[in-house]
Amino acid sequence: MYKAFYGLSDNPFSIAPNPHYLFLSDRHREALAHLTYGLGETGGFVLLTGEVGTGKTTVSRCLLNQLPENTDTAFILNPSLTELELLATLCDELGVHYGESPTLKQLTDKLSQFLLANHEKGRNTVLIIDEAQHLRAEVLEQLRLLTNLETDTKKLLQVILIGQPELQQLLKRQELRQLAQRITARYHLLPLTQQEIALYVQHRLQVAGRHEPLFHRSAIKTLHQYSGGIPRLINLLCERALMAGYAQSKVPIDANMVRTAASEVLGEELKQRKLLWPVTAATIILATFAGAFYFFNLQGQGGIAEASIAQTGAVQANEPTATGGQQANQNHSQAVKQQTQLQTQTNLASRQVEESNASLSADQRILRQAIGQSRSIDTAYAAILGLWDKAPYVGLTACQSAKQQGLDCFQQQGNWHSLVRLNYPAVVYLQDERGEPFYGTVVSRQGEQLLLQLAEQQLWVDRDWFTRHFAGTFELLWQAPSYQPKEIGRGSAPAQIQWLENALAQIQNKPARLVDYFDAELEQSLMDFQRQHGLRADAIAGSQTLVQLNLYLSDKGPRLQEQQVGLQGRVQGEGRY
Repeated sequence: MYKAFYGLSDNPFSIAPNPHYLFLSDRHREALAHLTYGLGETGGFVLLTGEVGTGKTTVSRCLLNQLPENTDTAFILNPSLTELELLATLCDELGVHYGESPTLKQLTDKLSQFLLANHEKGRNTVLIIDEAQHLRAEVLEQLRLLTNLETDTKKLLQVILIGQPELQQLLKRQELRQLAQRITARYHLLPLTQQEIALYVQHRLQVAGRHEPLFHRSAIKTLHQYSGGIPRLINLLCERALMAGYAQSKVPIDANMVRTAASEVLGEELKQRKLLWPVTAATIILATFAGAFYFFNLQGQGGIAEASIAQTGAVQANEPTATGGQQANQNHSQAVKQQTQLQTQTNLASRQVEESNASLSADQRILRQAIGQSRSIDTAYAAILGLWDKAPYVGLTACQSAKQQGLDCFQQQGNWHSLVRLNYPAVVYLQDERGEPFYGTVVSRQGEQLLLQLAEQQLWVDRDWFTRHFAGTFELLWQAPSYQPKEIGRGSAPAQIQWLENALAQIQNKPARLVDYFDAELEQSLMDFQRQHGLRADAIAGSQTLVQLNLYLSDKGPRLQEQQVGLQGRVQGEGRY
């Protein structure tokens, strides 16, 4: 329904498992590493726990894809079985045939024969049980007995138990202490952090065809607040928030949309009740001032309102009722007093506004007007496409338009240093003094100043102004190389390893060495580069690291330092931002 509006080719936040949307955070990678280690030569039982929706099944499926080809796997999704049913299901998964109405011993013998035959063929056997917290204690004990079959060096059956935190409590029971002692690796999967949520959301949007960020930073913060970092809840909230944005024809998705989505999805009232009194008080104050301005304006048009009130008061004062005359006089006096106070407050507020406007320089007034015209991100993207001598295509998003014209979008979270270091023109996410978002295009740089384009206006802003208003997200266009390997590591070809050495040396302004293998010095140099750019320092040049490297090495397209753009307004002295 909303895919065309957001420039999406697919539904990015479906809760159905889809391998194309696989996102492994650092926590998921660490969990995967623990499982892989646990399935080593001596592995018996491996334990993975986590709250509902944290991605345990995702990790297990990823593990299945990484198992060696000589591995036979059995996957049990419904463990609410008896001992007999579990062994029969295991036989079914492994293709072990058995007769009708088998006994527990017959199934155990069949499985033992299969495991021994598999070992002789040089094959491994792995059993993965999801939702293992539902296993009965006697079934777990039966599994332990199966793993008793072993050689001098390894278990013939390796078991991965995946479940909710209750599984940890189950394994602490006295009758399962023998099994607990055979667990060679344990990992408890925690929810995503706020930073990981931002990466997760953007990853799914990019897979679905949209490369421009769609969720404002405040929306990501609110997502973290209401989802608790649970990917499944994140998907549900994002899906509902996109529908709300589509209904309002509004981009980007803001915090209010996410709060509304949380109210609908979670079936709870928003946890903002403590703010009710300040909001109400502010509303009353604003209404009071609005009324005062209205009265003041009428008074300036001939004193109609004042005369009307005075005349009404005179009638009340001169013709009081027999029982309420004194009270009417008091009410009238109080009303006149309040009216006088309101006029005084109105005059004071009016003078303050006039003084504030008068204190603004011409350049500052231009900037304020430009900010008001820069609430749409599309304007900023059109500007950066123009710097590449490109133009947006009707019916396509900016990144889709760029892709059609041989360019790629690159998004990053960072600061002044991150932007300046890459030296590319960029679309930047900004916030005004009230925290409202607006968008600009950084066109050029001179020392500690940036030439910022807001709508049709270009203004020089200094580093302090940019840092105060920068929301932490920027996106640039670049021309990726025609060929780029998926990753470069210890097992890569010598030519790729030499390319990596040359690239790092060029970026770090030092002579390149002649290398024919991935030595310790190259590994350290790569890890230093990764840390500097907020990447995981794993000494493997994966896709993100290679993109960062090629951004520096590319000689195509405009640069911040090379741009010589005529400026319309340069801020100096007290008018400097």
